[in-house]
Amino acid sequence: MSRRTIAAGAMAGLGGALAVGIMEWFSRTANYPLAVIPFATSIVLVIGAPEAEPAQPRALVGGHVVATAVGLAVLKLIGPDVWAAAVAVGLAILAMRLTGTFHPPAGINPLLVVSNSLPWSFLFVPVLAGALFLTAFAYLWHHMLRRQPWPRRWW
Repeated sequence: MSRRTIAAGAMAGLGGALAVGIMEWFSRTANYPLAVIPFATSIVLVIGAPEAEPAQPRALVGGHVVATAVGLAVLKLIGPDVWAAAVAVGLAILAMRLTGTFHPPAGINPLLVVSNSLPWSFLFVPVLAGALFLTAFAYLWHHMLRRQPWPRRWW
């Protein structure tokens, strides 16, 4: 394994740890359970594989918003049922594909929404706010510390 590969992995690990630490701090400060903040895998993707299509802002922000909205709609229509959670995840995958916002980590959002009967405010905080924060963090991380371009495109 090359030194460059090791250095890139260490830098991604540091960025991921810092982002999760900030997320944990937010969770405690806002008194919002970390278990329902769906960004740990998004952080891994955006920091560790920034060139991937699902790591671009459209997918990151749009995927979380679309998947959460689908989960909220299914919860409203069907209720907090095990099969409703399954349907919500399946429909969220379809919706993300159709809207060009496919972000695999966002697949957990409809499951969280339906399983925990989360309110519509979940769409805005922590989902939209968190996705925008993560986008800003990733931009600063890649430009200021890695000195690498990110994103490949904004939308």
